[in-house]
Amino acid sequence: MTRSASVSLLGSEFNDFLFAPIGEDRNKTLLSVLSALARLDLDPWQEAAKLARLPVEVATQRLASLIAKLPDGSSAHRDSATIAARLIMLLPRRGGPDAPLPDRALGLGAAANSRTFIYVMLMALVLGAFGLMANHQPPATADDGDKPASVTDIPIPPTSSIQ
Repeated sequence: MTRSASVSLLGSEFNDFLFAPIGEDRNKTLLSVLSALARLDLDPWQEAAKLARLPVEVATQRLASLIAKLPDGSSAHRDSATIAARLIMLLPRRGGPDAPLPDRALGLGAAANSRTFIYVMLMALVLGAFGLMANHQPPATADDGDKPASVTDIPIPPTSSIQ
């Protein structure tokens, strides 16, 4: 499976679905939706987003067929339709079965957040550069009339020697 950028862009709205157990695999290890989709060479977050946009019945049928395609030995083969119906109920639904997911579910909100992060980082860099330039400027010089006396300008009284 090729790693997709969607893994890092999507939020946690699919966590309940993706980390839900399907059943045990042939090694008696608990199989989650995430690992099952990965074993089928599907991007779990993209598939979850697709299933969430489908009507419940269509999404249930699609997930049941995916569960049925799992390698032999999985206990999920027996009840794929029942398991799929339970799992589909864990997907986020907005307004109705055909309602589009919010921008965040499609990774667009995260893109806006990353643009904001980049903007803030650039502003911090610019302000830091201005601060460094201000600290490395030579001190301003005053007019000669306001010039403080230097060590050589101060008369030194003669020392008296005690004899």
